[in-house]
Parts: sequence; structure tokens; C-alpha cells
Amino acid sequence: MMRWLNGSGQLTVLRGLHFVNYATMVLVVTYFPLYFYDIGFTKLQIGTIFSIGPLLSIFSNLLAGFAADKTKALRRVLNLIFLGQILALALLLPQKEFGVISVIMGIFYFFQTPVNSMMDSVTMLAAEKLNRSFSAIRMFGSLGYAICAILFGFLLKSTGSDLTIGIGLITVCISLILSLALGDFQKSSTPFRFVNLWNVLKRRESLAFFSLVVLVSVSHRMNDGFLAVTMKDFGASESMIGAASLASSLSEIPMFFLLSKYGHRFKELPLLAFASLMYAVRMMLLSISHEPIAFVCIQMMHSITFGIYYITALRFLQIIVPDEYRSSGQALFGMVWTGLAGLIAGTLGGWLYDAYDYSAVFRLGGAFALTAVIGFMFVHFRRSRV
Repeated sequence: MMRWLNGSGQLTVLRGLHFVNYATMVLVVTYFPLYFYDIGFTKLQIGTIFSIGPLLSIFSNLLAGFAADKTKALRRVLNLIFLGQILALALLLPQKEFGVISVIMGIFYFFQTPVNSMMDSVTMLAAEKLNRSFSAIRMFGSLGYAICAILFGFLLKSTGSDLTIGIGLITVCISLILSLALGDFQKSSTPFRFVNLWNVLKRRESLAFFSLVVLVSVSHRMNDGFLAVTMKDFGASESMIGAASLASSLSEIPMFFLLSKYGHRFKELPLLAFASLMYAVRMMLLSISHEPIAFVCIQMMHSITFGIYYITALRFLQIIVPDEYRSSGQALFGMVWTGLAGLIAGTLGGWLYDAYDYSAVFRLGGAFALTAVIGFMFVHFRRSRV
């Protein structure tokens, strides 16, 4: 047991935790919508389910972040988050009714959406103490997403979507076990004071950054929420849909590596503007595609959209939010990245899909991303003059 407490052991735990956590993510993002589709839900119902959770996650992200910073017990917060997911998925197993599933998915999302922000927070703290780069550890999440995207695709193609929830239970249980082995990387002598955090967050620069994150996140969530259903409508199999997830997750790995080596040479805001521009291009290409293989190829743009955007946004977040409020800052980033954006993308995207078609959803996502390009460049030039 003691070997898990040392540097190499903790590195293994963190890598494994990222791997398994993103295995769960691929189920939630790609195969949960297909599961609901197969049991007879409409596009609007699916969009509603995926907007209820993000609405609740607005509160859960903030609650998790504040609790982690206030108690300095980030690993215990992670333990409780995984335990809550297990209970929600166990309740979801026998359900087929839309109303009941909506409520349970809300509970599941309450515990699931803070995971990434809390994982990123503990990983950045651990990376400093273990003398490793954040990207080198986070890369194992991408590997988990890529490998499990194709593995789950073949498995569910041969057995049917009924196993989706059961597989999710298994991956979350493994995550809980690994989280129990995490060391304490959050020791700090600086007390948490909400007023000091509020003074940081209410600055014009912080407000502009989080507002622009919402715009890009809507584009990203529209891809996540409606790609699988769109491909299904064009006749794609579960394995083909899994290949799309594989293409996106594999493509981000070399970008994470390059950014860990050379990202510091570039200013954050122009990089964020470039990533947002690539999101706009990605969405526009999706809106005019008609073949499943085209959707798979377009997902390789994940490298120059999410790959650049996510790491660079976290770098900028470290600049504007002090270390003692890192979990809270990460939680707020997670709230707008998944919560607010998921609410907008799920509700608006579901309505557009049913009222018009998939093209309208992706075109709107592209418009949001293009607006973010202008915003990031404006903030950059304004900041350069100060």
C-alpha cells in the first residue's frame, strides 16, 4: 500500500484515474444519447435530458470547488463525487420512462460534471510536486477516451445498447477505487476567503474570459450532444460512431504533447482566438456533411480546436486566479464549459434539430465560435495596451 503514496505510485494512480474517468466520459457523450434514442426518445427529449443535468451542474461545480478550497480536502470531494455517480447509475439501470430518467440523469450530472474540473485541479497541483507537466498526465485521459470509444462501440454493436448503463457503473466503480489511493496535494497555509475569490472573479478581465468560454463551449457541446444522433440518422453503426470519437480523442494527444513543449512560446489569447476560429470551421463542415465517414474525418479537427483551446484556457486561468483558489477557479471554468454551455446547446440544439435539421444546429455552433474569435482578439489588443 505504501508504494501508492510515493511519487511513481501517485503518478500511476493519476494516469489511471484520468484513463478510466474518460472511459466514462465517452459513454456519457457518445453512447448515452444512442441508448436514449434506442429506447424511443425523440431528439427534443434527448436534448432536454442533456440540458437538465448541465443546469444542475452549475451549482454542483461551484459547490465542489468551494468545498475543496475551504476544507483543503480535494481528494475526499472526488471520492464523494464518484460515489454519487454510482448511486445514480444504479437507480437508472431499470428505468425506461422519460420523466424518471430525466430526474435520475439530473442527479447523475450533479455528481458527474464537477469531475473534470476537480481532476484538472488535483493534476495541476500534483504535476508541480511530482515535477511533471499537466499535459503529460492529462494525455492518459485522451488515451482512455480513444481506446474505450472504439472498444465500447464494438461491444455495444454486438450486444445492443442495453449494456450502456452497466458499463458506466463498472468504469465509475474503478474510478472510485483509484481516487481512494490519491495522495494529498492540496496542503496550503492560506485560508479560503470568499471575498478574496470574488474580488478576483469580478475583474473585467475575468468576466470577459468566462463569457467567451461560454460561447466556444456552446459550439463544443453541440458537437458532443448531436454528432452521434446525426450520424445515426445517416445510417452509421455504433462502431462507426465510436470511430468518430476515436478520431477526435487520438488527434488531441500529439497536440497536448506539443503544447507541453512549445506552448509557452505563444500568448494565450491569440491561441484561444485561433482555436475558436477552427471550431467555427469545424462546425460549418459538419453542417454540410452527409456521409458518416465525413463526420469521422472532421472529428480529427479536435486536435486544433479542443486540444489547443483546453490547455491554453487552463494556462490563462492560472494567470488570473491565484493558486489558493485554484479548485474554485477550475469549478467556475467547469460550470461555464459544461453547465451553462450544455444548457444552451441541449435546449436550443434539440429544438433546432426537431424544427429544422442537423445543419441548423451546427451552423449556430459555428456562429457562436466565430463571435468568440472576435472577443478574444479584442481582449488581447486591449490587454496589450495596458
